[in-house]
Parts: sequence; structure tokens; C-alpha cells
Amino acid sequence: QVQLVESGGGLVQAGGSLRLSCTASGRTFSTYTMGWFRQAPGKERDFVAAITWSGGSGYYADSVKGRFTISRDNADNTVYLQMNSLKPEDTAVYYCAAGLGRWSTRTRTGGYDYWGQGTQVTVSS
Repeated sequence: QVQLVESGGGLVQAGGSLRLSCTASGRTFSTYTMGWFRQAPGKERDFVAAITWSGGSGYYADSVKGRFTISRDNADNTVYLQMNSLKPEDTAVYYCAAGLGRWSTRTRTGGYDYWGQGTQVTVSS
């Protein structure tokens, strides 16, 4: 069992930056692929970024590539999402997720076993 707690959301102006954190409970954190998803009001939950268990590889949605960076610290059971050059269309609730599924399922919500409660990110124009 893994429990995930996100933090770091807030209100920021367009062009600004935020850093989201997701801290996991449990001693098996380092074995999980970690992902970030986001959900805007009235829309589906969309993939944002994922990182392998070792932190060696990251993968991004086209909409955030070059602006967002995912990283992890297995010693601290934490995964991060650094978000730069934020746009109003980045406004959403951001969720972190942990999964033991295949790397090929990294962009799908079904590829993850555990979810955090979400943190709100609002980007004003």
C-alpha cells in the first residue's frame, strides 16, 4: 500500500513557475513508476509526465515538453514536477500517481495503482 500526498500548488501569473511535490509512504517507493496527471473542470484526467523507478528516464505530454521537468528522490520518497513558463491552459488539479505497470502504460490512468488527493494549480493571464 502506498499513500501519496501532493503539495506546492497555488496561484501564479502566466509565465511564472511552480514546483509540485508528492511524498509517498511505504518502503517500496523506489520500485514504482511515478506519474503526474491533471484534470481541468469538465475535462478528463490527462497525462502530464512520468518517470521510471530509477529516475533515469522521463516522458512528457507534448503540451508541457520543454516547460515541465519531472524528477524524483528515492531517498526521500518524493517526486517533483517543476513547472516553468506556465500558461492559463495549465490551470487544473494536479495528481501524482504510482504504478507497477509496464512503462508502456505510463500515459494511461489505468497504468497506475495509487493516486494522491490532488493539488490545485491556477495560472492567471
